[in-house]
Amino acid sequence: MRLGSRGSPLALAQARLVADLLGGAEIVTVRTTGAAGDPPGAGEIVTQRTTGEATDKSRWVNGLERALIEGEIDLAVHSAKDVPGELAPGLELLGAPPRAAAEDALCGAPSLESLPQGARVGTTSLRRAAQLRAAREDLVVVEVAGNVDTRLRKLREGACDALVLARAGLQRLGREDAIGAVLDVARFVPAPGQGTLALEGRAGDETTRVAVEAIGDGDALACLLAERAVARALGASCNTALGAYARPAGCGCLEMRAWVGLPDGSAWVRDEVVGGFYDSAELGGRLAERMRGVGAGELLRDRPSTGG
Repeated sequence: MRLGSRGSPLALAQARLVADLLGGAEIVTVRTTGAAGDPPGAGEIVTQRTTGEATDKSRWVNGLERALIEGEIDLAVHSAKDVPGELAPGLELLGAPPRAAAEDALCGAPSLESLPQGARVGTTSLRRAAQLRAAREDLVVVEVAGNVDTRLRKLREGACDALVLARAGLQRLGREDAIGAVLDVARFVPAPGQGTLALEGRAGDETTRVAVEAIGDGDALACLLAERAVARALGASCNTALGAYARPAGCGCLEMRAWVGLPDGSAWVRDEVVGGFYDSAELGGRLAERMRGVGAGELLRDRPSTGG
């Protein structure tokens, strides 16, 4: 089986994890380039990206989806939080392996409260920036971009006083030593799908479906579908400060919470529901409607129109 992955260290670590679960698979690196592009490396597939795609989450997955459609790979391994609400025609999410930690992690400080007045906290996430400002309006949120190792290096070099990253990514790269604190999911509601790997394949490819079912985790998939339903119902994109997080609550139920806020942290809506495990998408849609009823729609209309 050929697994498609982006070329970052984290994406490749995730693909190797899935390959190990499958008992072995070939990993094919799929790289998206701009119009000029760079020559591909050994074993790479390079796919072109149009300028218009650069403002949406699809910029992370469109190359992998094209490789699936063209038969160059059999299964795409995504960070689930990067997968848009609508997949390319002819493709579907086949499953998810067991979920890693979903929380955000603070690097460079033992707690958010320990940071001095006016401390600079690095992130490129609109959601994290909004939640940080909602928690402490004195914090200065600065953009610190790059892969995990690059961001940690920038933290060491003084580009910021602290950094917020996904705990799962640090775990998968063996960098848990960089974690100063794990942020509470009740205040810092994670992005939909954070910590989950989404396995995408071609509809009707029964061989791949059976292979994915053998390594899939029902809890992880149910939670992912619930979280994606919230994002879809609220019309969320990378321009939306949205968190959605579901977890098994026992007795065939899921406990779910979501958060929507303005980028400056001045206003937000947060809600929680408990519902049936076997109709998790309905639960997510119901939570989104509850949030619209208490002002989430107004907050979404005030979101920025560009960026991501």
